[in-house]
Amino acid sequence: MSGQSYTPNQALNSQSGRNFKIAIVYAQWHSSYMSVLIEGCKKNLVHFGVEPDNIFLQSVPGSFELISASNHIANSKSFDAIICFGILIKGETAHFEYICQGVTQGISQLNASQKTPIIFGVITAHNEQQVVDRCGGKHGHKGEEAAIAAIEMALLVEKIKAI
Repeated sequence: MSGQSYTPNQALNSQSGRNFKIAIVYAQWHSSYMSVLIEGCKKNLVHFGVEPDNIFLQSVPGSFELISASNHIANSKSFDAIICFGILIKGETAHFEYICQGVTQGISQLNASQKTPIIFGVITAHNEQQVVDRCGGKHGHKGEEAAIAAIEMALLVEKIKAI
């Protein structure tokens, strides 16, 4: 799958997210790359109709804290989707594996237990180049892709509620 990027649902248009409120929760680590993810995400949310005032940004100390913050935000029932951004780069200890596993499982459990879709925008990389490749490089822009996924999932929930 090298070099492939996410293709949005063809039914999306500039009004698809018009009534949605989206929360973006992000870890404070790797701020230069994180700002690229967030800006790409916000740009795409607005492109698909989300009003800038309906985009809520919240930083957390690290990727592990994405779970708690997302849970509290979902419990508020104020948002149509939550996007979680974190960047984890492998170091010399097993810490990377533990955090990757914990964050992945935590966000997965939230998706199974919460009614608000929670989008996994956590980049796990063995080196900095892999992060660059996912922040607008050869593997796409994970921030832009997360925005599309959030709108698609919010639309799905809206569709199911209307049945």
